[in-house]
Amino acid sequence: MEYFSNITMPLVLSLIAGLATALGSVTVLIGKPNKKFFSIALGFSAGIMVYVSFVELFDSAKTSLTALLGLKTATIYTTVAFFIGILFVGLLDFFIPEDENPHEVQDERKLADQKKNHALKRVGITTALVIAIHNFPEGFATFMSGTTDLSVALSVTFAVAIHNIPEGMAVALPIFYATNNRKLAFSLSALSGLSEPIGGLLGYLIFGSMANDLVLGIIFAIVAGIMVYISIDELLPTAEAYGNHHLSVWGFIIGMVFMSISLILFLN
Repeated sequence: MEYFSNITMPLVLSLIAGLATALGSVTVLIGKPNKKFFSIALGFSAGIMVYVSFVELFDSAKTSLTALLGLKTATIYTTVAFFIGILFVGLLDFFIPEDENPHEVQDERKLADQKKNHALKRVGITTALVIAIHNFPEGFATFMSGTTDLSVALSVTFAVAIHNIPEGMAVALPIFYATNNRKLAFSLSALSGLSEPIGGLLGYLIFGSMANDLVLGIIFAIVAGIMVYISIDELLPTAEAYGNHHLSVWGFIIGMVFMSISLILFLN
């Protein structure tokens, strides 16, 4: 009984952080956003993911590894792990099959619309998978902080929840635009967020005794690479294709500003 009481609060905190992803997907339940909003929202999400990757995850990975390996070796490890993350999601993107049937004769406009819808589905599904992967170490970090210091854990949970909201939008909006299915868009977004408490609990049960700065540093660097790739390859091109170029750029910049402020507010 004491064991379960020790993990209840960390599990609840990681669940709250993960469910913030579903909160972001609520945008598809309250009416169909226009394309300008869609373009800004995707740019906003890309800005958050890129900023978090380079400013928080990459830096945290390098700092953790420097304490163990020294600056030069830590920089090499972090950089290699970063590009491993890019390679991983690049291969994943390559192997996602195309839905087109080359033997079916269709008019050019219909084919163009289908290509756009397929591209959107790829964005939504790939982003959901990447976010789910990203949420595993994030959930582990939230969970572990909850087992040590509650005040720190609350700050971590809130910061994570803030940037999970636009991540939920990044999953739900493209899927909704491609399929016009609100339930599917909301469900996939919510499921990607549930990987956070699952990752926290599994990480604690399996790797709790094995977790160290070396392992966590490498994981965070890999996640940083994954998030940068998906932002550049999927989110930004789609944001521009479905809206105004400058709107997607400003959404990107606003996302970085928003994330930078949230990180500053929760500095210890």
